[in-house]
Amino acid sequence: MLDFALSAFVTLLLVVDPVGLAPAFLAATGGMPDKIKRTVALRAPFIAASILVVIALAGNWLLRQLGIGIPAFQIAGGLLLFGVSYQMIFGDRPHREAREADKATAEHASDVAVFPLAIPMMAGPGAIATTLLLTGNAGYGARLAIIIAIVFAVCLLCMLCFVSASLIARTLGRTGNAVLSRVLGMLLAAYSVQFVINGIAAVRASLS
Repeated sequence: MLDFALSAFVTLLLVVDPVGLAPAFLAATGGMPDKIKRTVALRAPFIAASILVVIALAGNWLLRQLGIGIPAFQIAGGLLLFGVSYQMIFGDRPHREAREADKATAEHASDVAVFPLAIPMMAGPGAIATTLLLTGNAGYGARLAIIIAIVFAVCLLCMLCFVSASLIARTLGRTGNAVLSRVLGMLLAAYSVQFVINGIAAVRASLS
């Protein structure tokens, strides 16, 4: 159980990347008073956590209704996560997210906590796919409770990073953010390949 909890926490942490979202938060809340920034920093993680908890509780039921098996979602989700890791390693994810946040802020200045911070930066396709993959074989017992607790823990880390975003950006600097993004991308790539391997193994087992 401890190994499961640790693996689930590391996987979701790598996908959401709270530290990497700090520049996006700064861009999305640029020009706002400090009081409003704190409100956004508290609200966005709560919204994202609510979305991911609903996915954890009802996502697999939805997959069954659509006739999608867990192995198929493991393979598809693994490929999707690999795409995210590829962008982290070879792309410019933190700066790209900051530019997207800046653009979205101009278009949706009334509620940046919902878009783009909660959706799609925190509770985006990668995080949703990861949550579904983790809950695929968890059932409705202790493992599901652990996953929900992990969702809240990761979103709490996002909240802490948002609150201290200015300090993090200054401490890491441009080079530090780039190095961190690529190291996390390598780890996420390994996890995503493992998801695909597990999915293929499950398909082969069901056919044999």
